[in-house]
Amino acid sequence: MSALVPVMRNELRAMIRNRTALAGIALLAMLAVVATVVSLHHMSSAAEYRSRQQAAAQAAFEAQPDRHPHRVVHYGHFVYRLPSALAAFDAGVDPFTGSSMFLEGHRQNTANFGDVMQGSILTRFGQLTPAFVLQVLAPLVLVFLGHGVLSQERERGTLRQLMLQGASSRSIVGGKLLALLVVAGVFMLPAFVGLAIMTATPAASTAVVSAVMLGYVLYLGLWSVLIAFVSAAMKRRRDALLALVALWALSTLLIPRIAPDVAYAVQPLPDRLQTEVGIARDLRAMGDSHDPNDPYFNKFRQSVLDRYGVTRVEDLPVNYKGLLAVEGERLTSRLFDEYAARSAGIQHDQNRLVSWFSILSPSIALREVSMAAAATDLSAHLRFLEQAEAHRYRMVQQLNQLQVDGVSYADDTARDAGADQRKRVNHSHWLEIPRFAFTPQPPNALLRAMLPGMLVLLAWLTVALFALDWRTRRLEVTR
Repeated sequence: MSALVPVMRNELRAMIRNRTALAGIALLAMLAVVATVVSLHHMSSAAEYRSRQQAAAQAAFEAQPDRHPHRVVHYGHFVYRLPSALAAFDAGVDPFTGSSMFLEGHRQNTANFGDVMQGSILTRFGQLTPAFVLQVLAPLVLVFLGHGVLSQERERGTLRQLMLQGASSRSIVGGKLLALLVVAGVFMLPAFVGLAIMTATPAASTAVVSAVMLGYVLYLGLWSVLIAFVSAAMKRRRDALLALVALWALSTLLIPRIAPDVAYAVQPLPDRLQTEVGIARDLRAMGDSHDPNDPYFNKFRQSVLDRYGVTRVEDLPVNYKGLLAVEGERLTSRLFDEYAARSAGIQHDQNRLVSWFSILSPSIALREVSMAAAATDLSAHLRFLEQAEAHRYRMVQQLNQLQVDGVSYADDTARDAGADQRKRVNHSHWLEIPRFAFTPQPPNALLRAMLPGMLVLLAWLTVALFALDWRTRRLEVTR
């Protein structure tokens, strides 16, 4: 094993002397630096922009004049989700899902204004983030740098000479592998420095950052082992290069692209039109508060009259139209929640199916780890939708209750010239509605979400190390 370090030094020295190899290392390292700086700046600008827009939307909502509460229900309100602490490292699904929602009565909207919808089609291939550089580009550069670490020695006949001089096959393979790991470390260093900077923010978790760093170490370590294995198995550099490039294309491009399509074919998700048609159909079946002969709302009216001990809605001490609005919103929101839960369940099933493809592609496992750590995965998006909907329901029902208590039924149904003015309530009530604040998942929940992907990466690395050890022993036999 004494030849381990000299072999590693020799391999690194050969890479430095090779201008092509040195240029590849320098360019990818520079690209990692640029990706980190650009992502940090982009997310900082996005956070500042969304904060400014949220403040403007809140100011516009609170600046409304005296109005009928139901007018404010339809005026609506915008809410924004600020980028997570590690979103600059891995944008995940955020560019596709959007970061803002319009909240209004009687409707449950979805997130809007994703970056992809406002950018070029190239955005769909992949954003220049540290995660993209390490997941896709770093393995490819490692392939071009390391495909000949052992096959070149066999092709030239120098491998036999090294072993005849007393160097064991384990020392030779281990030294070559260490050289690849050093290069992988150079690629990871700029991204990890960026992660360390992100850790300085109050919302970041040191444990989560350390875990995602470990995930990338396992991933690029796996690629280094695979490169050494294929190079040891092939007698010619050309064959090793072709095999490794094919493996890279399948693992990082083809399988991650096919997996979502397979998941969608197995678990189809209804589109927006189908969902809206289904909601409209169920709403009609539920009842119409504007129809005096509707069975459900006839029973509701009678239950209200019985509760207050009167025989006419005009004799109620509260505004019956407001009570109708409260009940109608409760029914429609329950229906919206059922459809949203059904959609979320299908999307989670699709994600679980995609996760099974990590058996064929470690890139999928790493992406799950990375997006979970950055809180830019599907779970984080659905969490935003759930919290925004809960805020919408509280806001609308608070306004409906204001109609119940603050506007009389006589004024609400009046048609005279001054009726509109009497229906209005003081604008100070808009200030009483709580502001929206998105609550991200705690660090322990993020770590639990990262665990399956980490275990898959560890399993891949273990199998690859066993395969490399087996091939190393074969080198000793065929000396």
